[in-house]
Amino acid sequence: MKMRIVKIMMMAVAMVSLLPSCVNDLSPQNLGSQVKNSSNVYNTPADYLSGLAKVYASFALSGQYGPAGSSDIAGLDEGFGVYLRVLWNAEELTTDEAVIAWNDQTIKNFHWQTWTPSDVFNAALYSRIMYTVTIANEFIRQSAKSTDANVKIYNAEARFCRALAYWHALNLYGNPPFVTEADLPGAFYPKQTTPSALFTYIDNELKAIAPLLPAPLTPGGADYGHATQGAVYMLQAKLYLNAEVYLGAGNGKYTECLTALNNLIAFTQYSLATNYLQNFAADNYQSPELIFTINYDGNRSQSYGGMDYILHAEVGGSMNPANFGLGGGWAGLRTTSGLVNKFAIPVSGPDARAQFYTAGQSLVINDIGNFNDGYAIQKFTNLTSTGGPSASGNLNFVDTDYPMFRLADAYLMYAEAVLRGGTGGDNTTALGYVNQVLTRAYGDATGNITAAQLTLPWLLDERARELYWEGHRRTDLIRFGQFTNGTYQWPWKGNVPNGQATDAHLNLFPIPSTDLSANPTLKQNAGY
Repeated sequence: MKMRIVKIMMMAVAMVSLLPSCVNDLSPQNLGSQVKNSSNVYNTPADYLSGLAKVYASFALSGQYGPAGSSDIAGLDEGFGVYLRVLWNAEELTTDEAVIAWNDQTIKNFHWQTWTPSDVFNAALYSRIMYTVTIANEFIRQSAKSTDANVKIYNAEARFCRALAYWHALNLYGNPPFVTEADLPGAFYPKQTTPSALFTYIDNELKAIAPLLPAPLTPGGADYGHATQGAVYMLQAKLYLNAEVYLGAGNGKYTECLTALNNLIAFTQYSLATNYLQNFAADNYQSPELIFTINYDGNRSQSYGGMDYILHAEVGGSMNPANFGLGGGWAGLRTTSGLVNKFAIPVSGPDARAQFYTAGQSLVINDIGNFNDGYAIQKFTNLTSTGGPSASGNLNFVDTDYPMFRLADAYLMYAEAVLRGGTGGDNTTALGYVNQVLTRAYGDATGNITAAQLTLPWLLDERARELYWEGHRRTDLIRFGQFTNGTYQWPWKGNVPNGQATDAHLNLFPIPSTDLSANPTLKQNAGY
């Protein structure tokens, strides 16, 4: 049985806003002995585990009590304001892999790449990242006082969560405000960092916590959903693979990327799942391929964001929700011909990853607001990998966990780092890893490639085929110079039917105008 660390058990831990505060009289020591806060809630290792659960849950949920009614962040809708949901939108809706039919405020601007500093969805994403950093800081500050061996591991896990959130901030915003557990709560303006400084901080943090965390256990083991050394090495590899984006051309760290990947791949606990679709089913916790997940349970972690959003929004038109273990569909998300055409046989065929629903759907998107324009995706399901009901049996909230990091991605990253000149790897091994992924996709060696076919452009397309809708596409396109002003266009990029190049400043999202107003020391990203 998979461990559900996202069940919120903590009754009250002081959550400190990153925004400037003038309420110093609300510091824990001034609230009275009967008030539960971070200075008195932690008494046992179990208390700390409950606090850690809140840190992990900040990626999956947006409040304390379920899908609606009590958001962690005032003024932020609990449905669209879930960390995973707004992160997914930023990485997928902005690319060739996803469009959305709804007219929710400015959501279509993501695919059109016409967002502005006042965009509410961008503000939600920024706020969620900063909130996770904030509660991680507080937990790290408090757990550092304990001498218990388990609590020391919890402390390292929280540092991983903070590093992950700061990597998202670096990847999306470049130079966000920066605070750690050393910055005590009080009235001050958080100082803005730089991409190079934030890169170095994340790098050093991951190096420091790697030996403090345990090695991964067997699939679905007691550590499932927790950060292990495997998760650290994968995040290191992500950081290094994109170093030239963050630090500038000529500052590649492909050798370091290969070192991290070699450390990761050395764990024999990880292997490719025999069935590709097991990674996206309600029992995906049993997949040996998953390195780090955001966990959901249909009864204990209910949310209108995250995996509930991805699964419900992919179902519409003539699709039968029961075929996905759902009680209904939201008719929102589809894909573009840019993704479909990357498969040799776009609709169906030997590649098991081509999970397109086409009945009643048009490949051409004339109207983004029409669900029937664009092929639907049927990759994720709330049924088990054998077609049975989810463990919770809940048709409205899902059991499927979000596969943030998995081994197939690591194999493709290894090949890319080798092709980009990294040492510590070789072309033969890279080709072998890639062909393992292809053999799984085709069921045999008929889809395998030769060494001559393994090129960087081929890898960009292969990453789309293998990893679509898993939250990697924007980052990949930017790394390959194709997100904004590159030569690759897709339908409705730049808000025209056939797509057009957009300005390179859109490679970073803007610092929200609300935060610029609240913190006058911040400077806006160039171009906004």
